[in-house]
Formats: sequence, structure tokens, C-alpha cells
Amino acid sequence: MILPSATLGMLGGGQLGRFFVAAAHEMGYRVLVLDPDKHSPAGQLADEHLVADYADQDALNRLADVCAAVTTEFENVPADTLAYLSKFVPVRPHAEAVAICQNRSAEKGFLRQNRFPHAPYADIISEADLAQAPATLFPGILKVARFGYDGKGQARVANRDEALAAFVHMKGEHCVLEAMLALDYELSVVLARDETGRVVCFPTAENQHRHGILDISIVPARTSECMAGDAQEIAQGIAEQLGYIGTMAVEFFVVRGELYVNEMAPRPHNSGHYTIDACVTNQFEQQVRALCGLPLGDASAHSAAVMVNLLGDIWYGQDAHHSHEPDWAPLFAQPDLKLHLYGKHHARPGRKMGHFTVIGRDAEHIRKSALAARRLIGITAD
Repeated sequence: MILPSATLGMLGGGQLGRFFVAAAHEMGYRVLVLDPDKHSPAGQLADEHLVADYADQDALNRLADVCAAVTTEFENVPADTLAYLSKFVPVRPHAEAVAICQNRSAEKGFLRQNRFPHAPYADIISEADLAQAPATLFPGILKVARFGYDGKGQARVANRDEALAAFVHMKGEHCVLEAMLALDYELSVVLARDETGRVVCFPTAENQHRHGILDISIVPARTSECMAGDAQEIAQGIAEQLGYIGTMAVEFFVVRGELYVNEMAPRPHNSGHYTIDACVTNQFEQQVRALCGLPLGDASAHSAAVMVNLLGDIWYGQDAHHSHEPDWAPLFAQPDLKLHLYGKHHARPGRKMGHFTVIGRDAEHIRKSALAARRLIGITAD
């Protein structure tokens, strides 16, 4: 076990890293954050913030010298960086697992090889691949294999000609073409797995997206116990096949009553933010525990919860050119609502700036309460 007051390393300085730092501090650890943004949210709280690139040799050597173990808060940290650090200190999750999750082609191949349910797809490396793609993949979604998130780096394509135009627009990057599925709804499972292979799942969340970005998470999910349990079983199987250590998330589509794995995230997840206020142990404390070889905590929920994302759009309101701090008073006036702002330096449309979670015993009541609070600060339905 790695015990307090050891120093832990965090690759990445966004809001997920910020919550990790807060959890680690509460448990008595020090944290060193490596992130190239001098204003990074996690760097603001860290004991030390290295403002450097993830491939900076001096910065990596500093991490290796100072830290007892290293983790990451987002999947686009180069796998080579994780592999290098693992020569000197424990790195969890390991580079191989992150490399699979950070590349959609590798991810889909992993799911297919291990017979986890997923949407039909084809790898697209050239225009010839599009010409030979099965007609059953149209209409579909063309996604870049790397660095796509929150709806970025993807295009809906009705036919082969539209797919070719989108591929050209994406400058011929390696892509994946997925068949578009008729969704009933979406679910996600956040879990933690330790070095002994023990897995603890948080309650399954129901997710609603807006413009490709998570908008609302509802817990417990409005689905059958069987469906929620099957999602947890599949997610646990994925973690085991990856040999994963740490906190991770698996997102699902539900189509005609069947589960399909959409994506895997080798880190805590936006849809797991409700765990901060509604669970005995939250996803970030589990990340610390798994990293340090501590027993995993109780992941059960003590409350129903609805989490609402707060994007930079509300800082602008009706003025697209000038931002201003929203009026948070209506949220603070609601006693069952917990507001979390990420301390980001600059608000911009589509950027995740914070979230709030409404908790309580009556799931339908808190859902209505969360939607009402959402309207009070200017978030309206499309």
C-alpha cells in the first residue's frame, strides 16, 4: 500500500484531475500535476504544478523522482509517456489499457475480439475502404480514430458520397464508420478495479446528451434492474479483459431492448459526477484507492440523484461576444442542490465549466427539481 503523506502524480489538469486532487488531499496525500496549461483547474489545487508537455523529459523525470504512483485524468495522454513512467513508479491504469481506449479503431477491435456487444463498424483508412464498406453501415457516423470527444471529430453520413466528403474534410485521418443505431436511451457504468482484480460498480446511470455533450445523468437509471445489472456485468468483463486498475467508465446504447457498448473511458467520467454527492465513496476517492493499493470503498448510493452539466454557453446568454458570471443565487436557494464549479480560466460555448447535482429520496421529484433549476439559469430545451 501507498499511504499518506506520499506524493501522487496526475497527468492532466482538467476538472477530473481537480476532483482527484481534492479527494487525495482529504485522504492526506500530496499531488503533483503535469499539465501544459498554467491555468489548469487541477494545477490550481495541486501541491506542485509542472507546466510542461506530456512528453517533456525533464518533467517526466521529476514525476518519477517525486511521486509514489502516477495516474491520468484523460485518455489522450500519450501511451508512451505512461510506459516510460512505469519503468520507475506504478502507473495505473497501465499504458496498454489506455492505448486501447484512446483509439476508436483499437477499442472496436477489442470489443469484437472479446465478443462484447457493439455497433457494426468498419475501419476507414483510405477512400477505397469507404467504397468497399457494407451498405448496411449507412446511414452511419464517421468518427476520427483519435482525439474525438463530446461530438467533435465526427459526422453523420446518410450515404457513401456524404461519407467520402466527410472523410476528405477530416483530412484522410484514420476513421471508424459505425452504423447509426435507433436508440431507446443511453446508460453508463462507472466502476473501480484494484490490483487484486476486485471490481466495484457504481449504480448504473441514464444519460441524455445535447449536441454530442452529456447534458443530464439520472440515477437510478429509469430502466429494469436486469438491464442495469447486465450493463454492470459487461463493464466488469471489459475491465477484467483489459487488466484495468483504477476508475473507468463504459457507455452503452440501448437499442430495441439490447445493450451495445459505445465507448470506454480509462478514467473517472462526467456521468459519474453524481457519486460526489450521492454515494458512500465517490469515483475520485476510488481512483486514489486503486492507485495506492488501498481496499476499494463502498460504491452504493445513499440518495437518488440527477446531475446537470453547466457549459460555457450560459456565461454568454443572449450576448455571443461578452461573457459574464451567471447568477448562481437560484441554485444556492435550493437546499437539495449541490453546485460544483471547476475554476476554469475562460468560459466558451460547449466547454464544461461546472455541474450541479440534486439529491433526495424521490427520484421523480428530484428530476423535476433539477430540470426546473436548469431553466432558472437559462438552460432551455432545444
